[in-house]
Amino acid sequence: MAVQLNHTIVEARDREATAKFLTEILGLPDPVPYGPFLVVQTSNEVSLDVVGTDEPVHPQHYAFLVSDAEFDSIFERITSRGLEYWADPFGREPGRINHHDGGRGVYWNDPNGHRLEIITKPYGG
Repeated sequence: MAVQLNHTIVEARDREATAKFLTEILGLPDPVPYGPFLVVQTSNEVSLDVVGTDEPVHPQHYAFLVSDAEFDSIFERITSRGLEYWADPFGREPGRINHHDGGRGVYWNDPNGHRLEIITKPYGG
């Protein structure tokens, strides 16, 4: 069997709000409870397992490869909510998207400070 990423844990101050945010913004199915987690399933079988914590959240970066149509839909949801977004991971290019490798990409934060990203072309591709 080839090594594949199966899931990752996403820390959240409010797991329900975070799981809802992820599914709504990304257009994914409703999260499914599993033990202490709310599992957000992506189409390539990798899940984001959202877990609540009372400790400080350690912000992470989560990047999603999407089609052009999905990019348009997700970007519309980002802008319609009035969320800040950037063309770069450091937040130095606010209000812009990037066009790396002939695709489009954009970064924004979830309510916990995790930096989310959507891209239409893999980097280096």
